Amino acid sequence: MERSEDEVTVLLVEDDAVLADMYRLKLEQDGYTVRVAGDAEAALTVLEAELPDLIFLDIRLPRMDGLAFLERLRAAPRTRNIPVVIVSNYSEEELVQRGLQLGALEYLIKSQTTPGRLSQGVRGWTRPRAFPTHDHGRRRNLP
Repeated sequence: MERSEDEVTVLLVEDDAVLADMYRLKLEQDGYTVRVAGDAEAALTVLEAELPDLIFLDIRLPRMDGLAFLERLRAAPRTRNIPVVIVSNYSEEELVQRGLQLGALEYLIKSQTTPGRLSQGVRGWTRPRAFPTHDHGRRRNLP
């Protein structure tokens, strides 16, 4: 299925169905296409079929936690450049630092993050990012 150039698809990895529905509803109201996965393994299945423009990722998930999922995401060439924003109930400094070290753009605490805040951030989190290359210091935009 062809997507228009300005269509943004978000993958929401969240095991709390009520929260997932609340975030999904706001994102869809604001014009984003949302896929929801209740755990990391379901998210991997979604990624086999379609690469989203952004992933919102919970940390505490059944079967495989969000940090292990993020490690797998970053290890695979096909998925390593997908922007990820962690949205978690857990604010322990070691979890925050680990998530950011694995390449999360931000680590948001659920109790401080409204659905509107997530939706407002989508455009900034999905903008093309420049990554250094080895061609004499020039930078290029990667998808």
